[in-house]
Amino acid sequence: MFAKHQVLGYTATVNMEFVNRDAELRELDAAAKRGGLLVVFGRRRVGKTRLLRQWLEHRDGLYSQAIEAQRDLQIQQVFADLRPQLETQLVPKTWLELLEILALQKHRWVLCLDEFPYLTAVDASLPSQLQKWLDHSLPRGCLLIVAGSSTRMMNHLFLHRAAPLYGRARKLLQVRPMDYSAFCDACDLRPADPDSFEKFACVGGIPKYWEFVEAEQDVVALAESLYFDYAPYMEQEPRRILRDEGVAGLNAVAVLEAVGRGAERPSEIASRLGTPQTNLSRLLQTLLDASILTRELPFGESLRSTKKVLYRIQDPTMRFWFRVYSPHQSLWRTYAAADKRTLIHDHAATVFEDLCRARFPGAQRYWEGNVELDLVAPDPNDPQRLLVAEVKWRRLSVAERKNVLRQLESKWSRCSLRTRHPSVRLDVLDASVLNV
Repeated sequence: MFAKHQVLGYTATVNMEFVNRDAELRELDAAAKRGGLLVVFGRRRVGKTRLLRQWLEHRDGLYSQAIEAQRDLQIQQVFADLRPQLETQLVPKTWLELLEILALQKHRWVLCLDEFPYLTAVDASLPSQLQKWLDHSLPRGCLLIVAGSSTRMMNHLFLHRAAPLYGRARKLLQVRPMDYSAFCDACDLRPADPDSFEKFACVGGIPKYWEFVEAEQDVVALAESLYFDYAPYMEQEPRRILRDEGVAGLNAVAVLEAVGRGAERPSEIASRLGTPQTNLSRLLQTLLDASILTRELPFGESLRSTKKVLYRIQDPTMRFWFRVYSPHQSLWRTYAAADKRTLIHDHAATVFEDLCRARFPGAQRYWEGNVELDLVAPDPNDPQRLLVAEVKWRRLSVAERKNVLRQLESKWSRCSLRTRHPSVRLDVLDASVLNV
């Protein structure tokens, strides 16, 4: 389907067609009409740069990707990127001089400064300089787009009340991982095929990883090419993501190792690490802020009303790395093909639960005592009623579905939610939902 290249032992396809992102493109169009400051952020490899460059091409926009270097070299690089489209004989030595050159341009412009946190990490005064320029010198109708991969850093720069740039952006646009439907469109796969979904569970919603997917490829071969082959592409990816988010040290990796291997409660994580639970609070919050971990509460509960909290690794590829790759990397080559498929299948089951819950607004898990419910949500067919569902990652026969439904009825009869929600619809969601 696409041309291929091989680097450091891994093979990837190239020139993947730009797909989806219609909502993001509409937001960019609207921002261009208004002008001002637009902040764009999203995790590494999610496709921010491809989206921005694709959009800028149709507007003759200015683009520069910051480098990790000293301030003077950063300024030189940004100016070199922009100079072919600027009307100036000046060569800026400071950020203020570069900003004034932009202010003196005789035409409306759109400019994207990508990987903006690289610049502020070197020059902490840049946000204050940019704030004054935005307030007093940004030409009317011009649009400055500031983009970055670090969710934590971008939030700190633009959402922290004490930050100079707080409240200056007209909008903060988060570029999120793409969904299963877009994955199938891009990779020419059939959405109703469970094998397609298991491939999605290995690469998640990150378009860069989709370049490794081939339509006729077995899911085990895909997992091996990405994770288990010699010098695989994904080998260092979690550490690169943690570095982008400014989360340093072995403790963060140790927490993710514990969560990936099944320690979801704070007490379990602390026990695996051999440290008091109170020592983990700040690190767990940091991983939440970076969108690496996600925190789950039982349906109907809040942080104020319960201490029952579970942590999960949010991204499917990170989850695969810590759940499948890390525990089994040394012995993987000794496993039978059926055992490898079972490990991938069990991982895909967790991603399938996420997909099912995402289809119902407000859906969450629920647990108490010896009762665990996969999905609880307001019933979309009747807001006064509760939908409670069991999720199974396989296609169930009629007899199997009836048996699972009986088990769910038994769970519900022992659940304290029943007293607060007398009207309920019980359902079973299996792999056939992929047909919808």
